[in-house]
Amino acid sequence: MRAIRLFTVLALLPLAANAASEDAEDWKLIGGVLAVVQQIVHAAAQSPDPQAAQKGVDAILGGENAQANRIASGVMEEIMQDIPPSQRDAFVAIGRDMLVLARREQARAPAPVTGELSLESALRARRELHAMGLTYWDEKQFVEAAKRGDRIAVDLYIAAQGLAAAASPKNPLPER
Repeated sequence: MRAIRLFTVLALLPLAANAASEDAEDWKLIGGVLAVVQQIVHAAAQSPDPQAAQKGVDAILGGENAQANRIASGVMEEIMQDIPPSQRDAFVAIGRDMLVLARREQARAPAPVTGELSLESALRARRELHAMGLTYWDEKQFVEAAKRGDRIAVDLYIAAQGLAAAASPKNPLPER
């Protein structure tokens, strides 16, 4: 998916640079592209989360960032002005298909392997266990979930990092 995103950005930048070199007013296009990239870089710079840039791109591709949507819409309007009307439908269809491929690739990609689960994922797992009526530190509930074959609950218990060392050697409980 990173390759598709990189290709998309790299494909847009030369268009913007070429247009800007022809006419000073076309700096609006390159300014729009830079504004979208700035949104991602700013999110990554302001967040302690090492995946912030990835999440920013995902939010933009998913249409979840209103400001980036407005900027991208303006960029697309500028680009579409230079595309003959007879070719615009094909251009838009290719863009939509690229988004579908990017989302499909992201869904297939395995989760990044790290030595320890992040605090955010542990908290999310704890909330999900609570919503299921389970307690994240209760080893008895964990064992019962394993006995009944409840793979989702077992995975959530492990992700929640609240089990004693006997149940989860990577997550010993602090001494009191």
